[in-house]
Amino acid sequence: MTTLPPCPKCQSEYAYDDGSLYNCPECGHVWSDADMAEDTLDVRDANGTPLKDGDTVTLIKDLKVKGSSSGIKIGTKVTNIRLVEGDHNIDCKVPGIGPMGLKSEFVKKVAE
Repeated sequence: MTTLPPCPKCQSEYAYDDGSLYNCPECGHVWSDADMAEDTLDVRDANGTPLKDGDTVTLIKDLKVKGSSSGIKIGTKVTNIRLVEGDHNIDCKVPGIGPMGLKSEFVKKVAE
């Protein structure tokens, strides 16, 4: 038996298969496999290069950190990023600072 994906709207585990569509009995959302493929994030760095989870980026400008007197210097390398929805669309651990969210417009992808 195959495991069905949870509802993308409410994350209900009770979704069921109805031919080529999936239905959620809790919120009434209906979706297909094609809809799930379109939900991937299109995040680009300051140069327009597409980013993906696990990439390494560097900062292209000095950034101030809220609640701290220190900041993050230009050229700081951040590894293993994770893309998320929202204004700060990169979650990462900045060396010397810790976990934080960055905006993709302030980073540049490092060629690997």
